[in-house]
Amino acid sequence: MQTYDLIQKTRRLEPLTTDEIQYLVQGFTNGEIPDYMMSAWMMAVCCQGLSIEETTALTIAMRDSGDHFDLSGIHARTIDKHSTGGIGDKTSLLVAPIVAACGGFVPKMSGRGLGYTGGTIDKLESIAGFRTNLSEAEFLENTRRVGCCIIAQTGELTPADKKMYALRNLTATVESIPLICASIMSKKLALGADCILLDVKYGSGAFMKTPEDAEILATLMVEVGKQAGKQCRAVITDMNAPLGTAVGNALEVKEVLHMLRGEMRNSLTDLATAMAAQMLVIAGKGDIIFCRKMAERALESGEALEKFRAMVTAQGGDARVCDDLSLLPEAKCSRVVKAPRRGFVTAIQSEEVGLACLGLGAGRTPDSQEIDPGAGVVFSRCVGDFVGQGDALCTVYGKSDALCEVAAARLSAAIEIKDAPAVQRPMIHKIID
Repeated sequence: MQTYDLIQKTRRLEPLTTDEIQYLVQGFTNGEIPDYMMSAWMMAVCCQGLSIEETTALTIAMRDSGDHFDLSGIHARTIDKHSTGGIGDKTSLLVAPIVAACGGFVPKMSGRGLGYTGGTIDKLESIAGFRTNLSEAEFLENTRRVGCCIIAQTGELTPADKKMYALRNLTATVESIPLICASIMSKKLALGADCILLDVKYGSGAFMKTPEDAEILATLMVEVGKQAGKQCRAVITDMNAPLGTAVGNALEVKEVLHMLRGEMRNSLTDLATAMAAQMLVIAGKGDIIFCRKMAERALESGEALEKFRAMVTAQGGDARVCDDLSLLPEAKCSRVVKAPRRGFVTAIQSEEVGLACLGLGAGRTPDSQEIDPGAGVVFSRCVGDFVGQGDALCTVYGKSDALCEVAAARLSAAIEIKDAPAVQRPMIHKIID
């Protein structure tokens, strides 16, 4: 078997066999296939695509390049969730304790942020002492005892994906849908949960810019999950505006705790309860109406807050933060962005918000891997709200007045105000089952 021949086959739209795909993945992972040849094959995939069968074979080969988690010790049906990412997306911090409060078991492995803002792990690590690098035994025990546990990705799972993603980033092949699908699903399958809910986002603040592209990716991931023997469902959601009111690590944890304490409700709350209900449905807890009521009740009763508290405690964090938000990191400086005119907020450009927060230090850049956990922005007004001239639109938080000034100017330009309100779009565009 020659790598050159396999590159030619993919270029000519000739399907590869499972053995041929395994040869490529294993050879690249162990260093027998050089970077330049794997780059050529991935470029062929980017241009010509892969069939569902080839994508499934690629996903399985990447899954099998490293260790697998064995979740059988939880002795219950397990439910995982994955989001393709967006601005202010802290849904997992709400969904995991809500599902756990409803009797579900959520073992979740999340990543750190690569840009814009921090990932789920960065957000949780803004809580003093919170440990995300747990042993497999600790991970299983915490999930079994608490009902939810969120840890950082380990180096032993899907090493092929780690190498392939680094190469894709350098060779302009990141946007290939089969490669995106295999990257995401290989990690989900290696974790080993029985059920997987996929939150595929589209819009200015998401990787997929249109609902049509998001639907193609979602459909492929669901089909790959099904062929791998998993109960799988995808929810396509709108990311044209930031999710919730806060963007930035500690600021997003504060927003989540306000919701868990029953002090706030917005688009994030509605999406989180809808996602939790979908997770409970595919886990066999009931129909969508029953599961939605169960999720709402868990949030309103405070049971979800207690699950979040238990998760923080079990992972070494300071659970006093659930009652005292001042224990979270806070920025030294702030600046209020005010409305230049009266009217309705008709758009908030998510990508611009993300870039503004990146400049504040809330995310990672190639030059700096450090994150300022207190940096970010909190919106006082959301899309659809009416504002008067001089009303506060948002507050920027950072470590210096100069950084806040630059971010404030960018955010002011990203918030659109018009005389007439915009048509409100539903958060959930479509469900792929």
